[in-house]
Amino acid sequence: MEKRILGIILTLLGVVGLILAGYYFMNASSGTRNVKSIFLYAILGLIFFVSGIGLIKNTSDKAT
Repeated sequence: MEKRILGIILTLLGVVGLILAGYYFMNASSGTRNVKSIFLYAILGLIFFVSGIGLIKNTSDKAT
């Protein structure tokens, strides 16, 4: 059960990271610093999202 909760938390953090990347992409000027932050949020968000979904998917439920 703890792995499933960790997977949910990672998935939510990934969604927040992807939303922030999209927000900065839509409202950013053409500076190098903004491009780096967009890539940082997008890559970390994608990593957290995929790992959270994988953790939820591969964790089996067992009766306690």
